[in-house]
Amino acid sequence: MSRRERLFWSRGRTGRLAAFAVALTLSALPATAQSPKHGVGRAPTVEEIKAWDISIAPDGSGLPAGQGSVQEGAKVYQARCQECHGAEAKGGDEAALVGGHGTLASAKPLKTSTGYWPYATTLFDYTRRAMPFKDPGILSDSQVYAVVAYLLALDGIIAEDAVMTAATLPKVKMPNRDGFVRDPRPAAGAKAGENR
Repeated sequence: MSRRERLFWSRGRTGRLAAFAVALTLSALPATAQSPKHGVGRAPTVEEIKAWDISIAPDGSGLPAGQGSVQEGAKVYQARCQECHGAEAKGGDEAALVGGHGTLASAKPLKTSTGYWPYATTLFDYTRRAMPFKDPGILSDSQVYAVVAYLLALDGIIAEDAVMTAATLPKVKMPNRDGFVRDPRPAAGAKAGENR
């Protein structure tokens, strides 16, 4: 090996050792929040936290107050959703929202929100967060309950006179409720032998 090659390799090794030393030093530093002495930022208010904390669990915890009927949902759907998802939610410029039952194991599955998702609470959560696409979050909680009721009724999952609330929505049995399996791997931070 020439002197030039030895110099190149030794610099490379030194560079790698230096990078390792920096990484080791940084990993030893405590992970702390920015010190208040810098005067940057502020703690969020209770109202701000409440506005951001909109997660809804499959069991319905986190669902807001409100209610919506299938008939009300048809009106909201026509005004806010039909433009993209088509008449009766069968697809338009965007994906169909209903149908597809029994197609998931086929070569061409139709993964609709009502045919694929295992929980009706997921449909509520996604609709409230992301729809309508051009103006997400514009729907009131009661309007979201109503649209969800309408979609579920279109697919024959609930009766046409049903009203969805925080109490009734988690009880809806979706067609693909048993189509998912729990991940057997332990979650990060879980105790040994405990799955989340």
